[in-house]
Amino acid sequence: MGSSEAAYQARLIKRMQFRFPGCIILKNDSSYLQGVPDLTILHGAKWGTLEVKLEVNSPRQPNQDYYVARMNEMGFSAYIGPFNESEILDALEIALRPCGENPCVPQPK
Repeated sequence: MGSSEAAYQARLIKRMQFRFPGCIILKNDSSYLQGVPDLTILHGAKWGTLEVKLEVNSPRQPNQDYYVARMNEMGFSAYIGPFNESEILDALEIALRPCGENPCVPQPK
């Protein structure tokens, strides 16, 4: 991850901690499981993963598309960057809501 992507990821984590109080954000180790998304967000009984990309056309590593799609089937997973941050965080907020609080909404594909 380039230094500007690392800086963006650090700012993104701070914004998510503010937006989702009490959440736990884990940085995943791609050397353990190649292609696994960069971040796991735990909030109550719900979770999501995010793969951070600085630009919409940033290169993707082997298996990234597989893990983002697979984890989205299991919970919520998406690519996120400055180009779609607002949309993805809005979708993540819906996905992290308890089902009893608001109607459960299918995850974006």
